[in-house]
Amino acid sequence: MEKEEDKMNEFKSIKASHFKSKIGVAITASCFLIAVLFLIWLLFSVFSQGINRINLEFLTNFPSYKPDKAGIFPAIVGSVYLMLLTLAFAIPIGVGAAIYLAEFAGNNIYTNFLRHLIQNLAGVPSIVFGLVGVAIFVRFFNLGRSLLAGSLTLAIMSLPTIIVVAEESLRVIPRQFREGSLAIGATKWETVRYHVLPYAMPDIITGIILALSRAIGETAPILFIGSIFAKTPPSSLLDGFLALPLTIFYWTRHPNPQFHELASATIIVLLMILLSMNGVAIAIRHRAQTRREW
Repeated sequence: MEKEEDKMNEFKSIKASHFKSKIGVAITASCFLIAVLFLIWLLFSVFSQGINRINLEFLTNFPSYKPDKAGIFPAIVGSVYLMLLTLAFAIPIGVGAAIYLAEFAGNNIYTNFLRHLIQNLAGVPSIVFGLVGVAIFVRFFNLGRSLLAGSLTLAIMSLPTIIVVAEESLRVIPRQFREGSLAIGATKWETVRYHVLPYAMPDIITGIILALSRAIGETAPILFIGSIFAKTPPSSLLDGFLALPLTIFYWTRHPNPQFHELASATIIVLLMILLSMNGVAIAIRHRAQTRREW
């Protein structure tokens, strides 16, 4: 009798757990469905307002107080300059730090603390990096609201993600690659340079593209650094600049409804850029995974 009661109790417990699991799945699916519906509604609203505004004149004209003549050419050029400068600052430091942590640093309290600190920085809200950029680059180093200050701000925001992804990419390379290289007389740096880094590079590039796509779509880090008065593309590092997220932000606050349509058109352009960058990252990662032999 006791065994039968134990079996019945176990059966009831399994049944209750299965029921709770179904409830959890249903709640998760409902939340996902609601989020997808809101996303579809938002995309439909943006595309219905802005798709008719996208043309060659819109992409090549300069900003104007007249909505029929306003364009986003300086914002596109400013965004491209921001991306290139952010890459120039973030890649050497980020990849170098990842190589040090993964290949040369010992497993001690200092490196563990450093890793946790970098991982926590990757989750810091972007506006905090913007305030840090204003305090350090704009005011302390007296760079002003310039392209250089904006790119440095985006670089420090991208660094934690690049370091984390690059370090993990290096760690997944089999240790036999390192041992075989060291066994034939190669130095530690030669082993990393010629036998580890090339195999990890596709994943590192993927992480860099994803970090950059996040940085270029963020308004908060450059909200206090960019300039709506920069009507022309920057010609030097210390010039003011205009980027696509800033243009969207300012146009959505404009009282004229026609500028809201221009903001929707700019959102579509920015979405296309971000989707293209993410598509390139996925393609690079897929190609690297199919070519691996381990």
